[in-house]
Amino acid sequence: MANQEDKFKKVISHAKEYGYVFQSSEIYDGLSAVYDYAQNGVELKNNIRDYWWKAMVQMHDNIVGLDTAIFMHPTTWKASGHVDAFSDPLIDNKDSKKRYRADVLIEDYCAKIETKINKEVNKAAKRFGDAFNKDEFISTNPRVVAYQEKINAILSRMAKSLEDEDLADVKALIEELEIADPLSGSKNWTDVKQFNLMFGTKLGASAETAMDLYLRPETAQGIFVNFSNVQKTGRMKIPFGIAQTGKAFRNEIVARQFIFRMREFEQMEMQFFVKPGTQAEWYEKWKEDRLKWHLSLGMGAENYRFHDHEKLAHYADAASDIEFKFPFGFKELEGIHSRTDFDLKAHEEFSGKKLQYFDHEENKSYVPYVVETSIGLDRMFLAVFSHSLVEEELENGTTRTVLKLPAVLAPTKAAILPLVKKDGLPEIAHNIVEDLKWDFNVAYDEKDAVGRRYRRQDAAGTPFCITVDHDTLDDNTVTIRHRDTMEQQRVKIEDLRDIIKQEVDVKTWLMRML
Repeated sequence: MANQEDKFKKVISHAKEYGYVFQSSEIYDGLSAVYDYAQNGVELKNNIRDYWWKAMVQMHDNIVGLDTAIFMHPTTWKASGHVDAFSDPLIDNKDSKKRYRADVLIEDYCAKIETKINKEVNKAAKRFGDAFNKDEFISTNPRVVAYQEKINAILSRMAKSLEDEDLADVKALIEELEIADPLSGSKNWTDVKQFNLMFGTKLGASAETAMDLYLRPETAQGIFVNFSNVQKTGRMKIPFGIAQTGKAFRNEIVARQFIFRMREFEQMEMQFFVKPGTQAEWYEKWKEDRLKWHLSLGMGAENYRFHDHEKLAHYADAASDIEFKFPFGFKELEGIHSRTDFDLKAHEEFSGKKLQYFDHEENKSYVPYVVETSIGLDRMFLAVFSHSLVEEELENGTTRTVLKLPAVLAPTKAAILPLVKKDGLPEIAHNIVEDLKWDFNVAYDEKDAVGRRYRRQDAAGTPFCITVDHDTLDDNTVTIRHRDTMEQQRVKIEDLRDIIKQEVDVKTWLMRML
């Protein structure tokens, strides 16, 4: 556990040191759980968004995009259920005066049991070597089976209590498990209460006439209220999807884990409208497709898993999360939900407007069902960034810190380095920058010895370093160094564009999905 915490602290400090993420309003001591994306961070974030958009919209002829306003008519949130049901179960510790999400306390308790399971698995793997069968061990080892049964029993009970709104039993479960305040160790808890997560604001010139509004807690409703507009103007036929990226806001009382859980965050969502009765097959298809998108980035299949929901939201008939192995354990990265026709029907009822699709083949109108894919852009950023940050032992006994970002997402694709600041080498390096910047984000770096510059670019995540030296003056060739392998090769200046493109091209990476 300490190792995980240390790794996470390194992720946070590296993100600041190399211009990826800053604390918001830092000169005023910051604002809790609000962050700014710095000069490299904004590029990485844009590249992730673009990679998602291309896979989701550009590569599908039946999915279109939308960008809806953050402010929506307040009745939207009544219809969607957010006014009445968008809340978290919170519990206060009477001694430390700290507030926690009750379900997170219980989940963290289960995560500790999971750590014990992993220890048993690792011990057995060392003992049995190549003959070790992990699946068989997990399903037959008495200690591991008992641990797993305990986890399942705890989570099932919690899910049922939350569904039945039996908050007294949630507190009873915390007390039975003897869960202590992580800070003070106190077990002196208040009752569990529900707390609505929406930020309220006002629209209007004067206090008397102002309308009460909310900052949107999700981007999906902007898609639902525009269903008919998009369908008619785009002449869309079912099945079809509407995708959107944008900011959402939640008054998280227990915002934590850096950019994993923030009060202002960005979502990348796609709502796929299907014929009622076909939602189960589309749900399975989108689960499969979305996992393929994640795997196309090459961050290791072992770092992803599906987690089917025990407790379904009021609008869903199936729901699953793609979880990623963050430095603090497996946590939700993306949700795939079969939302039925709840949203469109609710907006029909509250607005009095028809939100139906006329099916010419069946010669009838119906309210479509919806399958949703929803991923947090900030969480995806954290998944990519934390997975990519590694400390490597080199053959000469030294270590290097390298940010092995997937090259397609890296903020800067290549750094151009003149070996020395004289003899016409900077001029050639600047010419290369001028030529390549039309196609790629590139940087010029002339400060320090070339070895130090390599290390700096490794830590910043730049896939290529291109060094201009005295031989360049004679034969128009440069040294290109690959970040991950540190291999160097001599290439012609005119070949640079094609070499870089091969490594960073979106098509090359997305083709892995097929």
